[in-house]
Amino acid sequence: MQRDPIERDSRDSRDLYDISTWERRSAVDTISTWLYRFGVAGAKAFVVVLALLFLLAQLVLGGLGAVSDPVVGVLVLLSVVPALAIAAYIWYIDITTEEPLSLLVATFLLAILFAMFAAVINSIGMLPFGVIVIATQEVAPGATPVASFLAISLFFFFVVGPVEETVKLLAVRLYAYRDARFDAVIDGAVYGAAAGLGFATIENALYITQGLEAGVAGTEVIGAAGDTAAVRALAGPGHVLYSAIAGFYLGLAKFNPDNWGPIVVKGLLIAAVFHALYNTLSGVVPGALVASATWITPAVALIGFIIIYDGIVAYFLYRKIAGYRRAYADAEVGRESDLTPELTEFDPSTER
Repeated sequence: MQRDPIERDSRDSRDLYDISTWERRSAVDTISTWLYRFGVAGAKAFVVVLALLFLLAQLVLGGLGAVSDPVVGVLVLLSVVPALAIAAYIWYIDITTEEPLSLLVATFLLAILFAMFAAVINSIGMLPFGVIVIATQEVAPGATPVASFLAISLFFFFVVGPVEETVKLLAVRLYAYRDARFDAVIDGAVYGAAAGLGFATIENALYITQGLEAGVAGTEVIGAAGDTAAVRALAGPGHVLYSAIAGFYLGLAKFNPDNWGPIVVKGLLIAAVFHALYNTLSGVVPGALVASATWITPAVALIGFIIIYDGIVAYFLYRKIAGYRRAYADAEVGRESDLTPELTEFDPSTER
């Protein structure tokens, strides 16, 4: 820890309080401490309450209330099963102490709430890119397809990817990160996966319930929601993988405070690029595969692309976690050897 020159070079027992050191002594010190704590707690509470208000608005005005339909609710749950399986696996391979269920659930719920921030920011951030497309249509109609592709790609890379990965990481940072039980780098990946699962759950619910209240009922609900649930089941694992990567780097940052900012930014950058690249390629590659071979159906092309892409991202995350597990196992062997007394050969001549 860096120290002031006075404290560092002082050779006597002089009291340096309020000169180069500080501790809580006076009434003003106590008031300042409590005001700071109240301000931090108040800021956190404000963020949570604001997110809750956004969620309630979606329930009342945005159609999310359709989740109360038992059939739609079950479809939402089924749509997150693949994402849940990946999150559970990441939790399982955590070689350190088991993460408490309370922190995992809290992170999951915070991600559901904070997803509302992403929805609002994405909606606002989309506007300038839409203007680019409209302007292209008026000036050079023939270039509209290219302009549309570039605009949506830029939107994914500069808005959707960074915003959604930041929001998910915020769900970890706000609560679990500050807990003493977050005591290893790999814990960041576990809580990041929990945040990704929460985000995927609410996002799937929003997509599945979109438009269902407009006179759709009975088997039409099952058909429309079921088709969307199947597609969203393929998209959910990506959210878990991306935020687990960002979470791993958040864990690394916690134990490297001198470089906290760059490490967190690196994790967010990697996760956001993976996220944006998926969004961009998923709209192009499946169609190109179908056009290149008549025997490839759109469903097969989409599923094949997602499996391969998520496999690449999963391998990247696996390499990070596997490296940590190997280093942890080696360190544990070292600790055990330090605790084991050396055995020496018995020398009868030393016996009295």
